[in-house]
Amino acid sequence: MGEIRTPQPVLLLIATFAATEEAAELGRKRVEDAFGPIALESDVYRFDDFTSYYAKEMGDALPKRFWVFERLVDPGDLAPIKIQTNRWEEEIGKSLYAQGRAPTPRPLNLDPGYIELGKLILASTKDHAHRIYLRDGIFAETTLMYTKKHWQALPWSYADYQDVKNQEFFTKCREYLRTRYQDISSDQ
Repeated sequence: MGEIRTPQPVLLLIATFAATEEAAELGRKRVEDAFGPIALESDVYRFDDFTSYYAKEMGDALPKRFWVFERLVDPGDLAPIKIQTNRWEEEIGKSLYAQGRAPTPRPLNLDPGYIELGKLILASTKDHAHRIYLRDGIFAETTLMYTKKHWQALPWSYADYQDVKNQEFFTKCREYLRTRYQDISSDQ
């Protein structure tokens, strides 16, 4: 019988894209207020270069970026984090759209997940064969695996997560996490 252990804390990742820079900044303020300072931020890229999935709902030319936070989180907190980011999306969207400051009712997308040394996990409200139910209507999937010193995509990995520049950023995040683990070990 295996021994039950508490998992190590993980690096919170939030992928965000927005129809307006104001929506992105409001989302950033919410996540920083809740999760603390951002430790690393990716370059901005055009999400619609990879997919048009959200074009009808959010518009074209969606700038996307990734944020990871200084404070590590319990991986078991992914479901409540996803529920909270969905609430923020809705609140910010309704407010901006009602004021005529957003082109659609949904100008913001905040997708949380986490990075640990061996994988990148994303949360979702949508079930599928490769997703595991967490709780409260939230599922999780392994989006990338880290093996043989590089990120490996899986058949369901989103195209932008397979992009070399984004994987370079995820590697930088992984190294940041490794340093954080070393700091934690030396403090004990």
